[in-house]
Amino acid sequence: MMLLPQEIIKQKRNGGALTEAAIAQFVRGLTDQSFSEGQTAALAMAIYLNGMSTAETVALTRAMQHSGAVMNWNDMLDGPVVDKHSTGGVGDKVSLMLAPMIAACGAYVPMIAGRGLGHTGGTIDKLEAIPGYQCQQPLDKIQQLVKQQGCVIVSQSGELAPADRRLYLIRDVTATVESIPLITASILSKKLAAGLQALTMDVKIGSGAIMKNVADASALAKSIVNTAKGAGVPTQALLTDMNQTLGATAGNALEILETLDYLTGKYRESRLHQVTLELGASMLQLGGLFNDKASAIAALEQSLTSGKAAEIFSKMVAAQGGPADFLEKPELYLAKAKVVLDIKAPIAGYLNKADTTAIGMAVVRLGGGRAHPDQVINMAVGFSDVKALGAKVAAGDLLARVHADTVEAAEHAKTEYLAALSIEPVAATIDPIIHLVID
Repeated sequence: MMLLPQEIIKQKRNGGALTEAAIAQFVRGLTDQSFSEGQTAALAMAIYLNGMSTAETVALTRAMQHSGAVMNWNDMLDGPVVDKHSTGGVGDKVSLMLAPMIAACGAYVPMIAGRGLGHTGGTIDKLEAIPGYQCQQPLDKIQQLVKQQGCVIVSQSGELAPADRRLYLIRDVTATVESIPLITASILSKKLAAGLQALTMDVKIGSGAIMKNVADASALAKSIVNTAKGAGVPTQALLTDMNQTLGATAGNALEILETLDYLTGKYRESRLHQVTLELGASMLQLGGLFNDKASAIAALEQSLTSGKAAEIFSKMVAAQGGPADFLEKPELYLAKAKVVLDIKAPIAGYLNKADTTAIGMAVVRLGGGRAHPDQVINMAVGFSDVKALGAKVAAGDLLARVHADTVEAAEHAKTEYLAALSIEPVAATIDPIIHLVID
């Protein structure tokens, strides 16, 4: 029997469990508009307040996954189809390196990535710093490119999980974004619609993450892992540190340049390298290509030293509309800031803490993120040469460089950056890059 929307809302409002049929009806209502915005908002709030069981979250995820097209790789490929997803942070450019590295190891990566949200940078925004790079691709082209070169990084197509798009827009304006079941279904519906055979989740934790503590991050990670497994996709979650900028840069063109330096071996920041290898090893093991972490990491290292990962990245850029010589001559194509200002330590001591959200918001205020949805991003601005936590500094030592459009903007960002740091006389214990692994 078909329920009325208000009957479904009432059931969840009163703390009851929704049946698979009721959830399927709700998701159909999202796509055919038979659930109004008010009814969708009411059900989202009921879910936010009362939660969902794993079975309910699996049903919601699968219904949203099948609300549009689902990619089917059949016998097109000779290796596993795998992906990773990050909950977002500052300076997180791991996807840019990892997709070609995984492809170089024999797996296939149809990576559907997102834009920046709040203080966190977005993979798609970073790639759009490359002139000509087309993040929107039709599904048949995505499949063609994945088969040819092993990976693509594209933005979400309107064909994949359209129910999620409408639900997210409503959640965004009704204070229900933080619901763990809704976050889980939103992430997984898009990923599973890409036809994945394995998924690794990077759940960020700390001052620059959505989840600030281990308990909240673990709850989200367990929800995602259990739901994905319930939907038939082997999944592992790593809780990784976001108490400081990841790598040495934050800002779109600057992060693309750091990606190139990483792939070519010019410079690899140690924490960024470690988390990339750990996530990559998880993907390769879940995909069945390696039985142990040591051999998976060795393969990833070889993908870098051989130059194969860099070559695949270069081919991906060219195949999606970017310059064919981008890897060799990035300085010809990446935007450069008009003003570069050194940020120096005002006192001697140890760099112990950072308000990473504040640093991310400083990038947004420079123009490197969006204060409103229609804002055009300034690709050149941000921070480079970021000194990692734990460093001992003397007064006058370089802490970072700010890249800005004007001297005034650079000075303001410098003040924000210094206010976000804590330099103390005694060294503190710095959090490890990997907090926890959840299977």
